[in-house]
This record gives sequence, structure tokens and C-alpha cells, in this order.
Amino acid sequence: MADREHPSDEELLARIARGDREAFTALYRRRRPDVYRFALHMSGSHAAAEDVVQEVFIALIEQAGRYVPGRSTVVGWLLGISRNHVRRVLQRQWRTVSLSDESVRAKEAIDADPLLALARQEDLVAVRRLIADLPIRYRETVVLCDLREFSYDDAATVLQCAVGTVRSRLHRGRALLASRMRNGPSVLRTPATGLIV
Repeated sequence: MADREHPSDEELLARIARGDREAFTALYRRRRPDVYRFALHMSGSHAAAEDVVQEVFIALIEQAGRYVPGRSTVVGWLLGISRNHVRRVLQRQWRTVSLSDESVRAKEAIDADPLLALARQEDLVAVRRLIADLPIRYRETVVLCDLREFSYDDAATVLQCAVGTVRSRLHRGRALLASRMRNGPSVLRTPATGLIV
């Protein structure tokens, strides 16, 4: 059990269900980055990710009382809500999502080798494109398991499917990515560049 100054996500959610605005603010600050990163990986667009964050936390206010402790973590529950909102955004913007947002940059502000930094940035954009081009059932599984590092059980809860389905989708998604990387232009030029976007 968490202390009064650092309540658990479950405690915050219970307080939100009772109308506690401070609990909402605390949970929003704590879990907004998780929802945003998931939505960004799924949509490939910073603007779409921001929209999803807003929609998810509005839905949270209305649905906080529906959370069942023990069934999933609060993060998993929020990503399940996010998944539905991302799908709606993608349906509205089908194939019009920009993957070349200005804010796609290398993490380091200053790099000792500017050419290497440029190559990494290009690689990240290319990997994002490859992930965004995956069919959604494979994309969401790759994002959850490989990028967000969810366990198969947690991913199955978010995706509302069996663990075996998660495993098969992840296997197929990885195979599609690998095939596209091999068959396309030189996507990954450095061993240090991985799927972590």
C-alpha cells in the first residue's frame, strides 16, 4: 500500500471515481507520458497522440468507477482505452498521418558526430514508417511488447485477446518488419539503432 504522499495508481483512480480533482491531476501527470508514447507509436503523429491523450483522460473522468483492481494494472487499463481512441483517430485519418513531424529528433541535443546523428534520425523516421505501415493488429502488439516492454499477459489484457494470440501477432509483426527492412532501402545503418523510437 502506498503512503499518503505517494498514493498508488489504484488509490488515485478510486479517488477520481469519487470526484477528487487533485487525484486526477496526480494521475494525469504520472501516466500521461505512457498514454502519449503508446499513441505516438501507434499513430506516428504527435498531433494525433495529443488528441488521444485528451480523449483518454476525458474518458477516465467518466469511467474511473469501471476500473476493476486486479484485472489489469491502471497503465494497462489506460492503454486499453487509448487503443480504442487510436483506432478511431486512424480510421478518421486513414493514411494521412504525417510521419515527418518536425519534432522527430535524436535524443542528444549535441552529438559529437553530426553525420551519425543525422543517420540515426533518418533511421528512426524509417523505423516509425515501417511500424506505422504494419497492419494495426501487428502494430499494436509490436508497440506494446517491443517498445513499451509489456509482458504477454499485460498485452493480452490491453488487446482483449488470448496470450497465444499476442505471441502469434508479435511473431508475425516482427517477421513483417524484418522482411520490410531487408527488402527496402537501407533502413538501419547502425547496430546501435533498434526499434526503440
